[in-house]
Amino acid sequence: MFAAYFDCPGGPENLYMKGVVKPDPGEGEVLVRVSASALNRADLLQRRGKYPPPKGASDILGLEAAGSVAGLGPGCSGRWKVGDAVMALLSGGGQAQFVTVPEGLLMPIPKDMTFIQAAAIPEAWLTAFQLLHFVGKVQEGERVLIHAGASGVGMAAIQLVRLAKAVPIVTAGTQEKLEATANAGAAAGFNYKNEDFSEKVLEFTQGSGVDIILDCVGGSYWEKNLNCLSTDGRWIVYGLLGGGEVHGDLLARLLSKRASIHTSLLRSRDKEASSVFFPQYKERLVRAFTEEVLPHFSGGTSPRLQPLVDSVYPLHAIAEAHRTMEENKNIGKIVIEIPV
Repeated sequence: MFAAYFDCPGGPENLYMKGVVKPDPGEGEVLVRVSASALNRADLLQRRGKYPPPKGASDILGLEAAGSVAGLGPGCSGRWKVGDAVMALLSGGGQAQFVTVPEGLLMPIPKDMTFIQAAAIPEAWLTAFQLLHFVGKVQEGERVLIHAGASGVGMAAIQLVRLAKAVPIVTAGTQEKLEATANAGAAAGFNYKNEDFSEKVLEFTQGSGVDIILDCVGGSYWEKNLNCLSTDGRWIVYGLLGGGEVHGDLLARLLSKRASIHTSLLRSRDKEASSVFFPQYKERLVRAFTEEVLPHFSGGTSPRLQPLVDSVYPLHAIAEAHRTMEENKNIGKIVIEIPV
């Protein structure tokens, strides 16, 4: 099969399509013929040699995929059959013609949704759902500040905050991106490049601040985040685009607000043993998302959720897709179309 590959860490120019061995499904695994995958920041970091895949995971890029069931490994429960349209959360291997997936990490593709659209869901939407519900315990009426609001996770988080009957507030770096977040349901948006978002957030919330912050930036935002975090607020760090170093009295400021700081990485969670009665973390997450959120992607639901696809690149143009993301040009997800 063909897969996105690089022989040594470096820039996008190191990426190419390579012929590799097609995987065989193991115990409890499903073989998926991939029609589309999507790009994530983790792919860029892995390409640079800064984010290796977890032990036992494929070293092929791609943390999500959409396609059809092509085979079943031994011990599968019968939940899936050959030909089913599915999408999957992965630890790696999605940007290839085939990938094996534990059956508990598969989700049905909503009716009338294309593989391209479905590929934009698993990683971004499950990350946002996990941050809001498993980590942040978002409640109705709370205010949630979402950094990188026009990213894949950001656009998903806006809609999920609305679904939870809470109030989404975003930051972004261009007017075009702020307009896109407003169209997705953001109650307010601020350009972090030309205004102090913490002051604007306090002004919007009439001085009370936000209850939850979804932060993929990290160190460079710490003071502004604490300025606009409410008493007893939850600050959730899931990325370090702005670095990991903090220079200042972080703990005293955190303590003064009785605030909590949480960190979360979805990809690196161990593939711990699971059973029908004690499913592993990712399986619990996928099951909750499938039951609580997935129905809202279908027609006739209110609110109707919608994955946002920025652009589509064929697998042989994988380097160009990486360059687009590195330049922060995308609004929503960059999808990779896999050749038949």
